[in-house]
Amino acid sequence: MTSYFDNLETRSADERADSLAQCLPAQVSTAKGLAGYGATLAEVDPAVVTGMEALAQLPVLRKAALGEAQGKAAPLGGFAVPPVTGFDHVFQSPGPIYEPGMASHDWWRVGRFLHAAGVGKGDIVQNCFSYHLTPAGMIFENGARAVGATVVPAGTGQTEMQVQAAAAIGTTAYAGTPDYLKVILDKADEMGVALGITKATVGGGALFPALRQAYADRGIQCMQNYATADLGNIAYESPAMEGMIVDEGVIVEIVTPGTGDPVPEGEVGEVVVTTLNPDYPLIRFATGDLSAVMPGTSPCGRTNMRIRGWMGRADQTTKIKGMFVRPEQVAALVARHPEIDRARVIATRDGDQDAMTVQIETDATDADAFLQSVIDTLKLKGAIELAAPGSLPRDGKVIDDQRSYD
Repeated sequence: MTSYFDNLETRSADERADSLAQCLPAQVSTAKGLAGYGATLAEVDPAVVTGMEALAQLPVLRKAALGEAQGKAAPLGGFAVPPVTGFDHVFQSPGPIYEPGMASHDWWRVGRFLHAAGVGKGDIVQNCFSYHLTPAGMIFENGARAVGATVVPAGTGQTEMQVQAAAAIGTTAYAGTPDYLKVILDKADEMGVALGITKATVGGGALFPALRQAYADRGIQCMQNYATADLGNIAYESPAMEGMIVDEGVIVEIVTPGTGDPVPEGEVGEVVVTTLNPDYPLIRFATGDLSAVMPGTSPCGRTNMRIRGWMGRADQTTKIKGMFVRPEQVAALVARHPEIDRARVIATRDGDQDAMTVQIETDATDADAFLQSVIDTLKLKGAIELAAPGSLPRDGKVIDDQRSYD
């Protein structure tokens, strides 16, 4: 028998619509009173925003606008209800953009995903998401606590120590990017150490079928969720492994990229999310990600809408090694060096891991001279290739994702 996190997961369509008709106007009203929304919601009557059709008439909020507002106003741009001092954490993502967080019960709603993945009391979760400035580590720790699991706050790197800790403490579950678990397992094999990991909960990157199967061959069930620093959990896999189920704390729309117009069911478009979090009410927040609505409901019994998961980016912002790389970061790299004419980031795969190559168009001959600038601006290490002036494609791309998601 399927175990559910709560009874919200099995509501009927009518029950879910009735709930939306009550909570959505309140959320829009809260947002309207915040300085960050300014004139964009000034003419909106929250009382009439009771469903998806009315919601689709509201303007889309883009991450660039959020960052711009943060640069001009309060640290959170006037989009949060409590002041900065009213939150337990403040995180920084590339941009920079700052996101608030709370240590209260399942504030990011990842507990729902971990429960669906079978993680709970008696499990020891080795949390290999970063705890440094970025929120992923705390997001998953918060979810693990919500389901009663014990957490090893491992972060990233120091793989040999990760193996030693997992063996000594008895880690049963992994949380982190999809490919880093393989690094840990390979290191354990090299050290001759047997690990007891049987569950993997992953995010922050593409989970390729071959990698999921490699984990399954080791007796590890690997499931993924789709979350962002701003919104928390958006959708998650269940054991049915048929698409991703939309979280109960958000409203998801799939729209034509660059607009706010919903596309027909099944058509690929940009994911736009309205969060029902009363502390941070983001209304029609454009993620820049592509996905599509799947027909029907999950065989696991959860009745909310399903999406096909992450299907690429609606813009050039690309997630590499679990970190977003944005066009404005590439521009910052070029601005640092007058000898650089232009730069282009290429995302590929090296075995089971993401790889990044930075192509720099310049007369310079020493690639190492740009290494630190690449790390400082892109927040990642990568190979550097020097290209002659005028040789890079003039196709408007500064980030080229060449990975295959078949």
